[in-house]
Amino acid sequence: MRTHRDPQTLADAPSVLDRMARILAARGIDQHTVDALPDEPEPYSAEQALSAGLPPRYRDAIAQHPQVLAWVRQVAALTAAPSLGARRQVTTGPSLLMAGAVGAGKTHEAYGAIRALVQAGIGVRWRATTAADLYAELRPSADTDAERVLAAYSRVPLLLLDDLGAAKSSEFVEEQTYRLINRRYNSLLPTLITTNLPIKDLRTCLGDRVTSRLAQMTTRVSFEPVDRRRLPRAA
Repeated sequence: MRTHRDPQTLADAPSVLDRMARILAARGIDQHTVDALPDEPEPYSAEQALSAGLPPRYRDAIAQHPQVLAWVRQVAALTAAPSLGARRQVTTGPSLLMAGAVGAGKTHEAYGAIRALVQAGIGVRWRATTAADLYAELRPSADTDAERVLAAYSRVPLLLLDDLGAAKSSEFVEEQTYRLINRRYNSLLPTLITTNLPIKDLRTCLGDRVTSRLAQMTTRVSFEPVDRRRLPRAA
């Protein structure tokens, strides 16, 4: 069984410093020269690192819906720094259920909300998946540890779960959705959820246990019934 030990600092380990000094001396390196070297700047900004992890279509996404922007402010207000001088991190916060027709802009707003948090200087550990992809990852197979996958999605500080209710209803879908939502509900972890279905249809697909928790943990955001993907583009 793995036990936790406080990490040993260099100040508490003079033997480590002595070994380092001997290694540097053997290589003809003056330790004072090494100590004087300036810190190199990070090669990428937090926003650049975020953009690298976003789907190309959403790398410039901007949240504009008033309720989504209000959610960003609420989550930002609840962030905390893990130590003095460290960057604030997303820890707990409210969730959103964004409902509307196909192509209404829900996913765009969700990625825009994540970008807004990063642009505010907040550290954000996040994951994004569609419900269909999540269920595919969770199906038992010789190559997948489904419990480890579920734990990763359950514990990540911020989760974007896209197209909830799009997968065919089944006992497996209902059970896995319940396990994920219940864990995040109990841990007060912010979750961005998009769906094309009204609540009554979500209840039919996912059951009362899931929809009851969603009703309490999320603020519902309704989008206009317009498929923006079919709108004519400006010349």
